[in-house]
Amino acid sequence: MRLIKTLLIGTVLGLTAMPALARQDIIWWDFLAGGDGVRMKALIEAFNKEHPDIQIKGTTLEWGVPFYTKVRTASAVGAGPDIMTYHLSRAPLGLEEKVLSEITAKDLEDAGLKTEDFFSAPVDAATQDGKLYAVPFDIHALVLYYNADLLKGSPYLDAEGKLTGIETIEDFEKALAWAKENGVQTPITYQSGGEGGVWRVFYTLLSQQGGELVTGKEVLAGDNAEKAAKAIDTLSRWRENGWAPEQAEYEASVALFSAGKSAFQLNGVWEVPTYKDLEKNGKLGFKWSAVEVPPLMGKRATWADSHAFAIPNEGDKTVSGEKRAAVMTVIGWMEKHAISWADAGHIPAYKSITESAEYKEMQPNATYASLAEAAVFDPKTTITGVASPAYDAALNVIAPAIQGYVGSAEAVEQIQSELQGKLK
Repeated sequence: MRLIKTLLIGTVLGLTAMPALARQDIIWWDFLAGGDGVRMKALIEAFNKEHPDIQIKGTTLEWGVPFYTKVRTASAVGAGPDIMTYHLSRAPLGLEEKVLSEITAKDLEDAGLKTEDFFSAPVDAATQDGKLYAVPFDIHALVLYYNADLLKGSPYLDAEGKLTGIETIEDFEKALAWAKENGVQTPITYQSGGEGGVWRVFYTLLSQQGGELVTGKEVLAGDNAEKAAKAIDTLSRWRENGWAPEQAEYEASVALFSAGKSAFQLNGVWEVPTYKDLEKNGKLGFKWSAVEVPPLMGKRATWADSHAFAIPNEGDKTVSGEKRAAVMTVIGWMEKHAISWADAGHIPAYKSITESAEYKEMQPNATYASLAEAAVFDPKTTITGVASPAYDAALNVIAPAIQGYVGSAEAVEQIQSELQGKLK
């Protein structure tokens, strides 16, 4: 009996001497504000509740240049986060800056993911030289919003009040003319005075012609120059005819639509929650929806980008081992709970969510989800992507050309001049 007691005491002492399983604290940086920020914070909170052994410590930084500058600086000195959000359009520049750590097959296994689980366009955007450098979370793209009430009595609504009869630029401009003739103040609104809105619409119209900004190591080479000029001429014509606003900043362009003064809006899917919330609170005053941008210039194509999860490369301090596995657990969980993120208007990049019955009940999200097949990401270059030289050219060259300060051919030459020397 004494021997048994001795063994039991030894076992108890041995157990108490064993170290407790270490909790993994994951340092997280994102650039998500507004509705996106609210939804991501809710996802982080839900993850933390489910995983007492892995806790995300989140920080939100300023979107755009400030975020990417801080990431680059922090990575260089080994003071970055364990995980960060990243625009896939910035991936080529991130790789040049040596900021992005490769996501290996073992990493994906730890997350319970495979590349085949995702839509091909964002995976391609996250891949270079056969290596994956980020895990796509969504596809956010340009869509065409419409005010069904303002289009009543037109040939552009079917019996159910859904948009119809717009397949070409001629169709669309007839619809804009009809709206103007029937008292609509600004038939089509978009951010005509800011870099983001101008770039997204211009790039969509260029891509719908089969045009490419960069081929090989040349900017707008060959007939791409003519296609770029045609895209600019189209947007300029909308302004000249009084169909589109003059130099509208982002907030003003959204307000034109939400106030019922525009029949159409070209904007990102991220404004879907804005109109849903206004509608829910009885502050919108009209029926609306959104669809994939029609192939106005001939081809199905629409500007797109992705929010993705990435691990910063910090040399010897790059997250590894058990902590890296924990980071991948976070990423896998986020992907499999992306239906909450879809509520922000985004199309989940993880196909099983987008193909789920729950997602198909979300409107207008399910209606425009088809654009995942027509998504055109920025070229894989260091001159394109969020807060890039291409965005600068949109603001400094394309926007003035749309406003009539310079001809489209001259604008194309300026774009070539500004971007060619920066292309590596």
